[in-house]
Amino acid sequence: MEAFRLLIVTGMSGAGKTQVLQALEDMGYLCIDNIPPILIPKLSEICRQGGERTNRVALVVDIRGGEFFEALSSSLEILREMKVDYEIVFMDATDETLIRRYKETRRSHPLAPDGMITTGLKEERQILNSVRHKADFIIDTTNMKTASLKEYLKTRFTQVDEGHGMSITVVSFGFKYGLPLDADMVWDVRFLPNPFYIPEFRHKTGRVKAVNEYIHSFEVTEEFKNRYFDTIDFLVPNYEQEGKSQFIVAVGCTGGMHRSVAMAEALYSHLLEKGYRVSVEHRDMMKNNVEEDYNPHEIKTLGN
Repeated sequence: MEAFRLLIVTGMSGAGKTQVLQALEDMGYLCIDNIPPILIPKLSEICRQGGERTNRVALVVDIRGGEFFEALSSSLEILREMKVDYEIVFMDATDETLIRRYKETRRSHPLAPDGMITTGLKEERQILNSVRHKADFIIDTTNMKTASLKEYLKTRFTQVDEGHGMSITVVSFGFKYGLPLDADMVWDVRFLPNPFYIPEFRHKTGRVKAVNEYIHSFEVTEEFKNRYFDTIDFLVPNYEQEGKSQFIVAVGCTGGMHRSVAMAEALYSHLLEKGYRVSVEHRDMMKNNVEEDYNPHEIKTLGN
């Protein structure tokens, strides 16, 4: 029987909690929206004893519940006493993005029904600040389309067979687009030689063979990889022993197109060879002016 899994979804109004709940429901989770926090321990106990049909539960709790945090903190403490494992998923986006979404839907903010949206957002961030710091996953939907959000959730929250060990995700990103908020570890590879300044490589990603070989042709790259892999090889089994179920490694360069992509792919291949259950994502690669990319099965030239 699969282990009981409880997700508590919270975060900023308009950041995507409804979409998360719909996606998790499609993945087989029992989903309940806007549950009073005081009911969480009792519901969790009922579901935990309910067998296979209720062993994956997702609950949305947010400021619509009124006296939110006092009750939520108490409920989380009770869950710990009951030895119920839970994970907090915090949904976020920039204020500019949230304001635009409110205007598009013509809705008012729940904390400022007759006032300015900015006033409601400011108060909401203050209220949610403490739980954000407790979150296991922070999902920033500022630049995330619905399809990307669903794929992200599928990667993170599909039920894991414990016999296969910890799930590892390697993510490349561009610092100019911001840090991945849910990363457990961040590597900065902006010191590596940059193919962007080679005209024939500028619009090709770090997965294209010639670009990848260029990055790997430098001694500093090989020295970095040795240290990089050694650190990961030391940490992963220790995290597994500690009981961690997911480990997210982020690798960043300036734009997230060349160096970070090449190093993310290198780490992915290394971990795959070691027998780990690993996936790789390139968060910002296609935000650049990409003319040629390579994937494990075919070469794609955009526009052809």
